[in-house]
Amino acid sequence: MNQDWINALLGGVIIGISVSLMLLWNGRVTGISGIINGALSPIKGDTGWRVLFILGLFLGGLTLNALNPNIFSGNLQTETWTTVVAGLLVGFGTILGSGCTSGHGVCGISRMSPRSLVATIVFISAGIIAVAVFKKLGVFL
Repeated sequence: MNQDWINALLGGVIIGISVSLMLLWNGRVTGISGIINGALSPIKGDTGWRVLFILGLFLGGLTLNALNPNIFSGNLQTETWTTVVAGLLVGFGTILGSGCTSGHGVCGISRMSPRSLVATIVFISAGIIAVAVFKKLGVFL
């Protein structure tokens, strides 16, 4: 039996609980780009938790890989340069959009923020359009 949908559901529940606890305990929205930006632009008394959060992301990935090495076994079907360009565009987009999909899509929408709803619609639409255009151009296989 394929359990992908169960894993996706559990992942969503864990993310929902995590961002709720972050807001409750820390008073902060769990937007990854904002957390990283704050760690790279340190403000006294506001950097430690950010660095620990980022470290936790890496350690969580390493732990998951140690427990189940097959979890990260995938074959990326694009050229390396397209992945690099996509990453840079996402970074620029998070600056332009004052947040990322995790901040707006997960946290903002759950707080019923109109700004986050619009931002998420723009993110999703831009992604759909970009994939369609790049497939048409033959950039993706």
